[in-house]
Amino acid sequence: MISLRVATTPDDLVVWADVKSRIVPNEPVTAEQLATTDEPGRLLLLAEREGTVAGCGIASPSSFGGRVFVAARVLPEHRRQGVGGELVRALLDHGRALGRDGVNAFVDAGDEPSLAFARRLGLEEVDYQLEQVRTISADEPAPGLPAGVELTPLTDRRLELLRTVWPVAEQGYADMPLPGAITMPLATWLRDEATRPEGSFAAFEGGEVVGYAGLCEHANGLATAEHGLTVVRRDRRRRGIALALKQAQLHWASRSGVVELVTWTQRGNEAMQALNAALGYRNRLRVLTMQGPLA
Repeated sequence: MISLRVATTPDDLVVWADVKSRIVPNEPVTAEQLATTDEPGRLLLLAEREGTVAGCGIASPSSFGGRVFVAARVLPEHRRQGVGGELVRALLDHGRALGRDGVNAFVDAGDEPSLAFARRLGLEEVDYQLEQVRTISADEPAPGLPAGVELTPLTDRRLELLRTVWPVAEQGYADMPLPGAITMPLATWLRDEATRPEGSFAAFEGGEVVGYAGLCEHANGLATAEHGLTVVRRDRRRRGIALALKQAQLHWASRSGVVELVTWTQRGNEAMQALNAALGYRNRLRVLTMQGPLA
């Protein structure tokens, strides 16, 4: 017998986070992160099979394309027992209730059973997300700054500087090569970006903001950090500002006990992928973006 329940209590969030982190160990999450990133329209489900927790699912308004984001995850020992199907059915019902008519989902490019499941739902590959990682050495060099450019860490001015760089961030989101227009509310930006403010930097030239690179908390703890948005104002691109921002983050990480940085980029952003590779990042995982109708 398979049963579903909404994860609402603190204990439920602990279980949900544990299941998700066991199934996707390179993208772990904590109960605290689940609580602080809650937003209208999000549904978290726990699935039980014969009274034992077997999987978890999430449905929430997608940030691009006006669709619903759906992810159903099942522990290996409970797969091929109908758990995933029950989760997906409930998650898609929730997407309809939100008034959405399309689905965004992400599937590991090497996970053939999950890809086949997604295709049976009518989803097709439209994009990919590439995970790149960098091991930090103890002597990462200080950045070489382009003439006239200064970098300021967000440290104790996080919200103030995030608001200052927001117009440049909006350019970055608008220019992202995604399969659908991205929607990033300012409130979400202020909540989620630069949660490691000491390793996040704003770039200024002549007193004007010209770039930004954020670093965020990772569920693996303080020894790992994840890149947020890296963006340069349109009229200041290809001058080495993005390189300087990345170098500043590597330099900070080597002096702050961080041993690994993680970043994600998408198809169409090969320039950033190449910059990361030149800085010593290696490819670790490719995840396919799957889209289709809300069947």
